[in-house]
Amino acid sequence: MRSLIITALVLGGILTALADQPGIIKGSDEFEFVYRVKLPEINGDARLWIPLAKTDAFQTVANEEISIPIKWEKVRDRDYGNDICVLHPQSADSGKTIELRYRVVRREKSPYPANGEDPARYLRPEKLVPINETFKTLAEQAIAGKGNDLERAKALYNHVLGRMRYDKSGAGWGRGDAVYACDARTGNCSDFHAYFIALARSIGIPARFAIGATIPADKNEGAIEGYHCWAEFFADGRWVPVDISEGWKNPKLAEYYFGHNLANRFELTKGRDLIVDPAPATGAINFLAYPLLEIDGKIMKTETSFSFRRTRT
Repeated sequence: MRSLIITALVLGGILTALADQPGIIKGSDEFEFVYRVKLPEINGDARLWIPLAKTDAFQTVANEEISIPIKWEKVRDRDYGNDICVLHPQSADSGKTIELRYRVVRREKSPYPANGEDPARYLRPEKLVPINETFKTLAEQAIAGKGNDLERAKALYNHVLGRMRYDKSGAGWGRGDAVYACDARTGNCSDFHAYFIALARSIGIPARFAIGATIPADKNEGAIEGYHCWAEFFADGRWVPVDISEGWKNPKLAEYYFGHNLANRFELTKGRDLIVDPAPATGAINFLAYPLLEIDGKIMKTETSFSFRRTRT
């Protein structure tokens, strides 16, 4: 009972004011999401991996149209169950456009039960999210005097808010590199959440990563600037979502983003270090939102865009 009361106090208190905040859609949202990729010149042995969004407890996804003018296959990564489209484009496919058009119903996410999965698997380190004494020391300092895992995770959340700055200048940001984030104290959403996940795991709190996009709330159609990612941690038998970079950019919503994801959110994949077959020559996929294109074993850029049209009436 005490933990439920604490949960209500930590996660509540500001929800009645959210209607006046920009960028927030509570309850549910409905939209069409268009994922478009234009291939560059293909002048070698090429392979392309593209995420395929799935239905889960918080989003219902229907494919309105899949336009892939190249032979492809659907595979699933080994550890997280993400669906991934794999293509082997040839030189004749240079400049072709791939388009995935989804119709989505999305619900606002709040803490939810684990449903039989083993949270302990999310205590393991990843290539760019190690567990070491630096993270453990920082985490233990941040949680001093805190009781249960929810209170400790909130202390880590506040620590990241206070230590980091959202800044995409220079080099090194955007890979979800927890060591970089810890040292530079700057980065984008992937860096904020890699740092939080490393801190949480270092003190025995399971935490995990997801990536997709935020759907603009202030208009009903148009372009989406790029991907967005977030994290979840496990406490009191439930997964609790957090969005620390958005909390940093919108301080009035920092309390909301501890324990909630917007309804105007679209998830593409879960997890880091994705193992797939066929596998990239460069190894496990760090995370997958934008396509991963390899030509002769080297990662190459694609021209990728996201757009949306709200269908809720």
